[in-house]
Amino acid sequence: MKTLMAVCAIASAAGFATIADAQSYPTKPLRFVIPFPPGGGTDTMARIMAPKLAEALGQQVVIDNRGGAGATIGTEIAAKSPPDGYTLLLMTVTNAVGMSLYPNLKYDLVRDFAPVTRVATTPHIIVVHTSVPAKTIKELIALAKARPGALVYSSSGSGSVSHLGGEYFAYLTGTRLLHVPYKGGGPSVAALLSGEVSAAFATMPSVISHVKSGRVRALAITTAERSPSLPALGTVIEAGIPNYDVGSWYGLSVPTGTPKDVIARLGSETIKLLALPDVKQRLDASGFEPITSTPEQYGEFVRVEVERWAKVVKMSGAKAD
Repeated sequence: MKTLMAVCAIASAAGFATIADAQSYPTKPLRFVIPFPPGGGTDTMARIMAPKLAEALGQQVVIDNRGGAGATIGTEIAAKSPPDGYTLLLMTVTNAVGMSLYPNLKYDLVRDFAPVTRVATTPHIIVVHTSVPAKTIKELIALAKARPGALVYSSSGSGSVSHLGGEYFAYLTGTRLLHVPYKGGGPSVAALLSGEVSAAFATMPSVISHVKSGRVRALAITTAERSPSLPALGTVIEAGIPNYDVGSWYGLSVPTGTPKDVIARLGSETIKLLALPDVKQRLDASGFEPITSTPEQYGEFVRVEVERWAKVVKMSGAKAD
């Protein structure tokens, strides 16, 4: 009887401790894992969010860029972190692609992460170096068919949507492109700007300033609808390639086992900050469209995305480089 009472007392104390921890959270800085190096769309999104989230939570939010291997390195680090609410992951569509592109991952997006909320979406832009003669999608296809394998495009890494977007484009157009992976959107765009590669299927936030300055030439938006950030730029579908609809999404996740009260707090504060006028202005200027959800909605969305991209990977025959 005494043993049973002791166990109950310990369990009760643990319950009160959990409630107290949730009420006082956070009591130390948070780590915001970005599974890409600085300079790309994911990093841009994180640097818009982090200061506002820190202000709302009353603790510093430290961005931790852990790029490489198609976002799998940083994601594994986040998955293996303590589920205490002090490690956040900015998950992207690249994570969903990686689930089928990398066969030996040591984590599972659905099993090892608790969803908080979706954050934003953004289209990609097919861009070329100014030395490339193609000024339209049709001219790009003709160029690729005239010189199979000679048109080189960069991506933010094997398994990224900037990689799969190129593979899918080649599949639908009957062309052969040469893929060169980099460790993130920033290095990928730098390669394009220098002329090291000829083209990129880049996220809008990573190239929009270079498009506006004329340092690269934009040929088309990759999503089914035009973007309000560049309304004059037509879509790939408008250029005569049916069914080509590729874009990126971003969502906030934490390791599985993180207290529900903590998840609720993080979700509430994130949704609030995305609605702030100055944040919305910065998101719009960078080509992001804010979109939020409940944890349940976001969790189901991730599951569906993993299944959707598994089909694209299989169809395109894409391999991790």
